[in-house]
Amino acid sequence: MTEAKFEACITAMNNGDKEGLKEVYEEYVSYIYGIVRGLLANKEEAEDITSDFFIRLWEKSDTYKPGRGHKGWMATIARNMAVDYIRKRKREEPVDFSESREEDTGGASIAQKADWMQAKENPNSVETEVLAEMTIQEAMAKLKEAERKIVHMKIMGQMTFQEIADILEEPLGTVAWRYNQAIKTLRRCGYE
Repeated sequence: MTEAKFEACITAMNNGDKEGLKEVYEEYVSYIYGIVRGLLANKEEAEDITSDFFIRLWEKSDTYKPGRGHKGWMATIARNMAVDYIRKRKREEPVDFSESREEDTGGASIAQKADWMQAKENPNSVETEVLAEMTIQEAMAKLKEAERKIVHMKIMGQMTFQEIADILEEPLGTVAWRYNQAIKTLRRCGYE
């Protein structure tokens, strides 16, 4: 969607025309979901936040400033909503102190290692998919916060380095360097 087309949709939304929102939704639902899913571990939560994003877009359409890049503006809103959700959830999650201390087995419990062995035996199982998702999350957790944001925006959000630099208000070279550092870290963890 071009900048001019997006501005026309925003104008329609500001005038109460839901057709503008429908066009933006159809064009960008997967883009927004990709950004949110990159930050949230749970698929259903990411879907909920994505739905809430379009409600918020309808409510806040009058805050859009033309000429500043609509994809970056939407990515910032989506990312902030996901981060707010994570912060809220962390405040609400109870801590279970009844779990026994794990044996020192290289950072994984005996149960986790058993799951890994079972996954190797049946590579097409649901468990394999869950464990793969867990290991990706663990690898992403090794990145610095700034690197993690850039990787999510670049890979999940399919944004250019320039768009990311504009959103984060950082120099283009810094963004590219952090991305390359993050990729090197992920490769050391076994991911391409």
